[in-house]
Amino acid sequence: MTHNPPFRADVVGSFLRPAALKEARAAHAEGRIGDEALREVEDGAIAELVAKEADAGLRLATDGEFRRSWWHFDFFSGLGGVDIVELDHGIQFQGVQTKPRGVEISGPIRFDDAHPFLGHFGALKEQLARTTGATPKFTIPSPTVVDFRLEPGHINSAVYGGRDDIVDDLVAAYRDALHAFYDAGARYVQFDDTAWAYLCSEVELQKARERGIDTDRIAERYAALLNRVLADKPDDLVVTTHVCRGNFRSTWISSGGYEPVAEQLLGVVDYDGYFLEYDSDRAGGFEPLRFLPEGDKTVVLGLITTKSGELENIEATKKRIDEASAFAPLEQLALSPQCGFASTEEGNLLTEAEQWAKVREVVAIADAVWR
Repeated sequence: MTHNPPFRADVVGSFLRPAALKEARAAHAEGRIGDEALREVEDGAIAELVAKEADAGLRLATDGEFRRSWWHFDFFSGLGGVDIVELDHGIQFQGVQTKPRGVEISGPIRFDDAHPFLGHFGALKEQLARTTGATPKFTIPSPTVVDFRLEPGHINSAVYGGRDDIVDDLVAAYRDALHAFYDAGARYVQFDDTAWAYLCSEVELQKARERGIDTDRIAERYAALLNRVLADKPDDLVVTTHVCRGNFRSTWISSGGYEPVAEQLLGVVDYDGYFLEYDSDRAGGFEPLRFLPEGDKTVVLGLITTKSGELENIEATKKRIDEASAFAPLEQLALSPQCGFASTEEGNLLTEAEQWAKVREVVAIADAVWR
């Protein structure tokens, strides 16, 4: 088994919020408890979580995103010049829509040491140092999500002339973020990214064009943006990405195989690893993995769904790993659930017991395949 991230048995990041945590967050939102009381509940829930991650056999641990409401908006709102605003619509999933929130660029985009996520990472690192000794993994949304989700009229024209003009500051903010997390002790960071999956869907590309995005050669532009962010990262900082097709209350958004983006995403972007969803036929076949260069990069196959509690057939999953190895070397593959279990605080439609059974299954299959 590999001793460096991404691990043969890995997870995307988020976990179902325990009932006590949900109750505390609701009480805090309503003003019935203060920041300190909420933080105590969060700390206790995360302590229990990392113990369960260790018990399940994971070599890494996340904080489950327990201090967040959303997988992306909480990070964006901590950036200078970025506001989360109410829209007249949410993001449309299959049969359900999220709360009506969106990103607005109100000033120069920047990252500084006041960002609350640095404290969140520090608390996780300290917790693990005291207890399990697992590698802390920390997740943030990719900068491409800012661009892809921007609605028309949501850039302050007094600051930026248009969508293209935000790129330099966005890159600088993310470079600063990576170095700040590194200085805080992070060695395993993941960029969560829905944009690449949407580039595989003509339906979502059309929606993007309606938002004013030029989709011609957009994969090349996003690859260039990300490589600018990653250009001077420390050699011992592992940065991976999770390509998500939408994950809200067990529903989804995007369909389409990785072929339209694989050459740029796998062959050009300087990520150390790629968490790719492969839990349904909406993701297509494994053929796009042929663009993975030989070497140190890893594709983590998301073959275990988080959208239901039913366990996958172990032998069938092993067979799918074998099929993937026809297009990328087995030593450059790993296994994880297809997504997080709770990309938003509402969580997916399965129980905590089912969630942990899924994680244990990932570990058991990885042990059998890569022992």
